[in-house]
Amino acid sequence: MTSETYLDFCFMRGKSGGFSIEIEEILKETFGKKRLNWYLEEKTIDGAEMVIAEVKGMSNWGSEEETILFLEDHADPKFWEYLQGYKMFIYPAKKGCNSCGTH
Repeated sequence: MTSETYLDFCFMRGKSGGFSIEIEEILKETFGKKRLNWYLEEKTIDGAEMVIAEVKGMSNWGSEEETILFLEDHADPKFWEYLQGYKMFIYPAKKGCNSCGTH
């Protein structure tokens, strides 16, 4: 089953430079074999670096729970160290029209 996938992650660490490059590599390792794309926005706030990652595309996950299980199995330990928050929306394909799923 193919699902529309929207993932937002907030990563933070102490200021040391090159954070978005490191997050880019972590996302490539984690999602490289999925049909997902991402956009990164980096900010510096009070001596800390923050990267917001907007990930979207098509995946084979049928629910947010399946996505979390995938991340638990495949995400680098640095992913979990830097992760401060997330939001997920997984929309499985339905038969028929998207409004009712029966036509």
